[in-house]
Amino acid sequence: MSALRTSAAPVALPAQRDRSGSRRTVPQRLGRSLTPWLFLAPALIFFGVFKFWPSIWGVYLSLFHVQPYLGDQWLGAANFTRTLDDPDLQAAVWHTVLDAFVQVAGSMLVGFVLALLLEGPARHLRILRTAVFLPAVIAMVAVAELWHALLFPGRYGAVNSLLGDVGLGPLPFLASPNSSLWTIMLVQIWKHAPYDMVIFIAGLVGIDRELYEQCSIDGANAWQRLWNVTLPALRPITTIVLILGLIRGLRVFTEIYVLTGGGPGGSTESIVTYVYRNVVVNNDIGYAAAISALLLAATILLTAVTLWWRRHRENA
Repeated sequence: MSALRTSAAPVALPAQRDRSGSRRTVPQRLGRSLTPWLFLAPALIFFGVFKFWPSIWGVYLSLFHVQPYLGDQWLGAANFTRTLDDPDLQAAVWHTVLDAFVQVAGSMLVGFVLALLLEGPARHLRILRTAVFLPAVIAMVAVAELWHALLFPGRYGAVNSLLGDVGLGPLPFLASPNSSLWTIMLVQIWKHAPYDMVIFIAGLVGIDRELYEQCSIDGANAWQRLWNVTLPALRPITTIVLILGLIRGLRVFTEIYVLTGGGPGGSTESIVTYVYRNVVVNNDIGYAAAISALLLAATILLTAVTLWWRRHRENA
């Protein structure tokens, strides 16, 4: 019996070591949990200073008639109610919504077709993907300046010069109220479709190839495989591309400012170019801040509705 007691006594020691060891690892666990935040801190500080704080300050300015060096005058919601009776803003909203949906739909469609054509491990496909992706990495200012030179009115523009040689031009791509906005949309599709292509290719690579093999065994043709396998598998990717594209479309500024400046006759004025004109030309900072606050709210609402719609469809 004494032997059993002596042999059983040391059994508690490992548990004591484990408890003491767990007490010693608490700082390590705390440090391990704080380490990611230390790496994220510079980015969070950057976004806080240059993104979140200006947004909050802009909402604050929207409640005033801002008069630099003269003192701001409190207006309350007057700047927001003013937006309801502003025909120029209403036209800018229509141009922005039309541009957003057309260029997003066009870039997604072209990007998806390019992804289907260029997805694969072959060497020549990698070279083609790199070449096609180049417009996506060029700054929008450079893209807009390039197309502004190509579409210049008269025979000084390369496109109109070629059209004139075959008896079809010159055409007022950027000089006519009827064609200027559609021309800008084509430039946007040319710029953004390669970016959408890369995202769609990433989605295509992740699709299980056995699904295509099973469809082939069942006698499905290419269209049926696309409709029943590819498109359902790409729904999460499509939602991401759609949200990014719509946010990009609502904030369109650079290409319009460089190509047309909002003209001719305000036919290409967007919400952001209208905000810019109110700040720089009209010196109406409070009203411009109110429009920007409404645009921010619309962007958040659009993103939330899109995500809700996606979850609703997945759960249906």
